[in-house]
Amino acid sequence: MPAVSPDGELGAFYEALLFVAERPLHLDELAELGGVSPAAAAEQLAVLADDLAAHGRGLRLQRLDDAWQLATAPEIGERLAAYASREEARLTPAALEALAVVAYRQPCTRSEVERVRGVDSDYVLRSLLHRRLVTEVGRRDTPGRPILYGTTFTFLERFGLTSLEELPALPAEAALPEPADAALPEPADAG
Repeated sequence: MPAVSPDGELGAFYEALLFVAERPLHLDELAELGGVSPAAAAEQLAVLADDLAAHGRGLRLQRLDDAWQLATAPEIGERLAAYASREEARLTPAALEALAVVAYRQPCTRSEVERVRGVDSDYVLRSLLHRRLVTEVGRRDTPGRPILYGTTFTFLERFGLTSLEELPALPAEAALPEPADAALPEPADAG
């Protein structure tokens, strides 16, 4: 496929493509569809993100790892609240607590969420999955192969974030304990 040119046209192409896409698109896919290298696609996506933010537009470009999508600008969220409240109920304190553990620790297992919260988290994780705020991102390579959870684009949208790097830093007293397998001591030297 020939490259979309000039640069402004590639940016417009990516904006339209991400607008009609029914799912987040990965950088390699965007590069292929634009007929450019992944580096050129990433550069154009950064220009598009800056342009959307700088001109007070109603959309923002969100990135999660190497996937991209268009989302509503956080600053107009209040005006859209009436529409959004029709579809989604408020999150309970338990759901917010579990969601925070997943957001800061991801990928993490249900048992890691339960260890931090101190209570069973099966129901609350199912609720977060149903609301598309978390998703299964894989399986841990340990006995039982527990499911690993991570946050979604819906999470970023609901909390007005464009990427996970925008999560506020945790104060030292709120630091999450290390996963059990990461805290195991090194074996003693038999020598």
